[in-house]
Amino acid sequence: MAGWLGRVSWGDAWYNACARLLRTKPVGAMSQDSDDIIEVTEGSGAGLAKVLTTVDLVSLGVGSCVGTGMYVVAGLVAKSMAGPGVILSFIIAAVASILSGVCYAEFGVRVPKTTGSAYTYSYVTVGECVAFFIGWNLILEYLIGTAAGASALSSMFDSLANHSISNYMITHLGTLRGLGKGEDTYPDLLALFIALLVTVIIALGVRNSVGFNNILNVVNLVVWVFMVIAGLFFISASNWEGGRFLPYGWSGVMQGAATCFYAFIGFDIIATTGEEAKNPNTSIPYAITASLVTCLTAYVSVSVILTLMVPYDLIDGSAPLMEMFAVHGFLWGKYTVAVGSIAGLTVSLLGSLFPMPRVIYAMARDGLLFRFLSYVSGFTHTPVAACAVSGGLAALLALLVSLRDLIEMMSIGTLLAYTLVSVCVLLLRYQPDEQTDVHQYRSGDGLQHQDDGAGPTKDDQVLIESSDPDRSSSYHSGGTEGESDDSDFHTGSASLLKRLLGGHYYTLRMRLGIPDASARPTPATGRIVTRCTLLLFLLSFLLWATVIFGVEQGSGAGAVFSGLMATLMAGSMAKLVIVIVRQPESGRSLPYMAPCVPFVPAAAILVNSYLMLKLSPLTWVRFTIWCLIGLLIYGGYGVWHSTLELNAREQQAHASSYQRYDDHLDDSFAADDDQEEKPYQGCLSVSLCKLHFGVSILRGRNNVIG
Repeated sequence: MAGWLGRVSWGDAWYNACARLLRTKPVGAMSQDSDDIIEVTEGSGAGLAKVLTTVDLVSLGVGSCVGTGMYVVAGLVAKSMAGPGVILSFIIAAVASILSGVCYAEFGVRVPKTTGSAYTYSYVTVGECVAFFIGWNLILEYLIGTAAGASALSSMFDSLANHSISNYMITHLGTLRGLGKGEDTYPDLLALFIALLVTVIIALGVRNSVGFNNILNVVNLVVWVFMVIAGLFFISASNWEGGRFLPYGWSGVMQGAATCFYAFIGFDIIATTGEEAKNPNTSIPYAITASLVTCLTAYVSVSVILTLMVPYDLIDGSAPLMEMFAVHGFLWGKYTVAVGSIAGLTVSLLGSLFPMPRVIYAMARDGLLFRFLSYVSGFTHTPVAACAVSGGLAALLALLVSLRDLIEMMSIGTLLAYTLVSVCVLLLRYQPDEQTDVHQYRSGDGLQHQDDGAGPTKDDQVLIESSDPDRSSSYHSGGTEGESDDSDFHTGSASLLKRLLGGHYYTLRMRLGIPDASARPTPATGRIVTRCTLLLFLLSFLLWATVIFGVEQGSGAGAVFSGLMATLMAGSMAKLVIVIVRQPESGRSLPYMAPCVPFVPAAAILVNSYLMLKLSPLTWVRFTIWCLIGLLIYGGYGVWHSTLELNAREQQAHASSYQRYDDHLDDSFAADDDQEEKPYQGCLSVSLCKLHFGVSILRGRNNVIG
């Protein structure tokens, strides 16, 4: 045993383990192995149709967000967390969503030929372990979203039936205690049936079409306007007076913001429509902003009407918008809102369930989840195994877990996924192009690397696009047809700061030590940014944990000490951001780039981590259990059965066969004239074999051959 341990190279073992976790999926495989299931199963090479306009993308984003958020979350947060301060909670959650949205949009355009999710983007750009963790949290997001949508629809139907459905279930099935925060809940069989019904519809290949989505959103819009106008006749300012606007204080507002973040989940669907949008480079950023602003306007206006019509402590938690009219005896208004509830919750439910099997399918196809989940039916062209498993789990959650707990669980998983996306954007922006850009410019295409690190000029881009039309829409050409480099969405932090600061911009650059625009990142500067970003990520959680549990909830000397510690950590984080600013940024131009990097990603990390820590401890316990299950699956199965691992083993076996061939070669020179050239051929073969073996070993080392 001691001899075996002596032969183990712990340095190599650590290197191999880290390389396994950080290996990336070749982007070349993305063009042939698209996440579009129909294209994979039918073998169509035409790709997806570019038919979506900016209006369509806005409709998709609004339809995915406005549903459970408007018809359930507003009343839920107002009743038990923030009171009328739910208005401020929605505004804070919207700011966090916008910060994450711009990072998500840049992350999406970095990888072409994909209609997948942040899982696919991170697998190509960051590494396998981060990709699995993001994909695992996206599954949680869609899983909880489906269960919450089914529960919300069940609550709406129960409210229309004057709560006879819930009373029947409680009478005949009893209650369950301990699944929520100690409150009694009942087995929601109606929610179970709704989730299974939608699962069957999705598995049969019925798509959530844009036309159907637009119709439901029009119904939603009409009902929203009706609620605002009709509610003006029943409002009472006394509901906000006497300290009733913030009955739970600012702590309740921030806790409500963490839950209200759920209401803005869905803009990531916009960022994954690059192949289907007519002009994705401008449509996606505009659509993300417009959908978030539209949702914020809807949530704030509805929250104002709701809290002015009904005292916050009398709001119905299951169907607040319908019951606010019933309280005043306006039953016709109640049934009108019910129509909008059906439309909004249905499109939200379909929007949550439809992408979930696709993420599971993509991860199973890559070998990170069990392979049987990647089975695609030849009849329906859908991943039926992934649909059955995901739909069954969502139905089980809808049956057993209360709606409030579902919403909080969804918020924490999505907040962490969006935080990791912001971290990845911050890392990739400062890495050397040779390491992060796997789509290197090829000299055969007329574009070569320059020694000074400068990118191609605008004239070069025009020549390239005119000579190669297929490359005109590619992100690494730095622009798209019909767009100029001066577009607001093509500029990074530099041009935006120039417009904001004017003549003080260059003074600020000199004082902060910002490198010249011609400077390019090196491996050393890339490692500095990586360390600073990881420290920033960890310190953000430590900072807010100290503030929340030490300053806000502490007292006396303990609170003072926590305040000093928080101040030191805040100063350290500011220093880390300054160190990142002083590093040279990648010169590669993308069709869309998040503005004010590194400040916007850093702000997104800070806001998201704070909102996560404002969620209940029980939510963190459930989330930790979910993450541990994921780590067990990845450590016990995914890391050994991933496609990259299998390819690495195949390369190792291929290299070993060359080595065995080399051992049996005879390099002796023969004296016969007719065999005069054989020694030369043998030496050449040996040299080629050794060269191939060495290259294979290097490739195997990079791909981590176990």
